[in-house]
Amino acid sequence: MPPMSDESSSPALAPKAPVRPAREAALQLFNLRMIAAAFYFCLAMAGARSLTWMTQTDGLFDWILEWATFTRQTFLTALSVLAMLALAEAWLVRSPRAPVVVRGAAIAVGAAVGTLLRFKVANMGDPQAPLHWAWLLSTTLLWLLLGCLFSALLQTLREERRAQAHLVELARQHDRLQAQQMEAQFSALNAQIEPHFLFNTLANVKRLYETAPERGRDMLASLIAYLRAALPSMRQGMSTLGQELELARSYLTILQMRMGDRLRFDIVADAALFATPLPPMVLPTLVENAIKHGLSPLPEGGRIDISAHREPGGEGLTLEVRDTGQGFAASGGSGVGLANTRARLSAMFGRDAWLELEAAAPRGVVARVRVPLRDARRPVGRAVPVDARAAT
Repeated sequence: MPPMSDESSSPALAPKAPVRPAREAALQLFNLRMIAAAFYFCLAMAGARSLTWMTQTDGLFDWILEWATFTRQTFLTALSVLAMLALAEAWLVRSPRAPVVVRGAAIAVGAAVGTLLRFKVANMGDPQAPLHWAWLLSTTLLWLLLGCLFSALLQTLREERRAQAHLVELARQHDRLQAQQMEAQFSALNAQIEPHFLFNTLANVKRLYETAPERGRDMLASLIAYLRAALPSMRQGMSTLGQELELARSYLTILQMRMGDRLRFDIVADAALFATPLPPMVLPTLVENAIKHGLSPLPEGGRIDISAHREPGGEGLTLEVRDTGQGFAASGGSGVGLANTRARLSAMFGRDAWLELEAAAPRGVVARVRVPLRDARRPVGRAVPVDARAAT
């Protein structure tokens, strides 16, 4: 028979921890800031009432003395109401039932106790001073009303803060959902593009093996290198400049075998920047866009130059894809791939990253990506040659 467990250590029987400790709830009301606010309120209330005594006092000193005395008396009641309301908040943490009744009862007790304390302090030198019940009732009701107004204002401010926090959380959830939607769109885009590219490449491999086996083996090796670089980056949420350059080089090598002399390319980058983080498939998207809209429509083809360099200030990395194609197409650079790239750069780096297109001279387009540098000194993964050149 297994030993019986101690009930106090059982998670199912352990008492639930309150949302916030009772002591913290009480100190949120009864602290130096609240006490100072109560004092200044009593000071202002006594000052407003003391204006009626100016003609009844013998001089300025007596008037100031009356003002200070009345401030002390009202401050005692205010402290009593504040202390009882703080105890009520601590009680509601442990037993959150009928909060309006609990707070109202606490304010009533605080007002009554504070009024009696005020009477005792005011008549310390005269123990036989009579207690006027009408004054006691009117003063208690006055502070009951003031305490209820203060409590209602406090609860309104708390609800507003909760609403603001809820809106902030909703905004964060909205941003996360947008990022997930963007990733889903990116995956769908890859799912549409990659099969077409793979089928065409495999068909070329098959044809080359029949006509030129050596070139077929080279294209198959380049396809394997491309898939090794592409598949892991598609499954991850982040890539690096080195991985993107390797992927672009493999992609261009395959296309160069298919296009022949119609495609020439050059890749130049500093190896110290290879560890710079980038969203995956950013560079291949720009290269594919340059070939599809720039070089392919031209019978003679053209050239693609890829470069990556550090900004003069050293705070950012600039990545360029320059082609000698036909220039801006009718889309004006607003295709799905470019829009997706802009969205992914914004999601990863915010306003510190951007993508821009400009016309190249004498012909073509320059796609320029800027990202902030974050520990780009230590290379990771497989390195791409600093000057990887294809035969021209």
